[in-house]
Amino acid sequence: MKNRFRGFLPVVVDVETGGFQARKDAILEIAAVTLRMDAEGMLQTDEHRFHSIIPFAGSNIEASALEFTGIDPNDPARKAIPEEEAFRDVFKLVRKAVKTQGCSRAILVGHNAHFDHGFIYAASERHNLKRNPFHPFSVFDTATLGGLAYGQTVLRRACEEAGIEFTCAKAHSASYDAAKTAELFCRIVNRWCDLGGWKFWK
Repeated sequence: MKNRFRGFLPVVVDVETGGFQARKDAILEIAAVTLRMDAEGMLQTDEHRFHSIIPFAGSNIEASALEFTGIDPNDPARKAIPEEEAFRDVFKLVRKAVKTQGCSRAILVGHNAHFDHGFIYAASERHNLKRNPFHPFSVFDTATLGGLAYGQTVLRRACEEAGIEFTCAKAHSASYDAAKTAELFCRIVNRWCDLGGWKFWK
């Protein structure tokens, strides 16, 4: 794995939020999926982590965001935990995966990845989390890669074009979207390998 992405370990992340402003709006959910490579050089999903998050004090939540995601921040069934606790756990998982794969750092994979990246870094700074494992500015964006590989930039449509089952009723959950983004990223990378791209790194 460390030779495939120049020492970086791709980790898929999805956050569901209370709006579009990373420093102001609440993070309501986070999910992360680590990746590994099999003996044939094919990328596969590995561990999956998900947390519902208690909005940080003073954070903003737009009604339109809740309508879009269907999340009720006050629902006790969410079993939400404090934001700092959630991020410490996710970062611990990612650092472990980076070490296991012999990589130097994680690189965030997301659908419209800079959105998730901005919220990750805002939360990291908010809680003074000094061991943020993610690259400070580089990402892999499956919206762009999906447009290149399948002519589709919407996650559902890119997945469908790639032959990945997608249930709209489950979408806009961080857990589900991260899982499908991970499948899509693996499908694109492995397709490139099948087309002969492997010879540039193997």
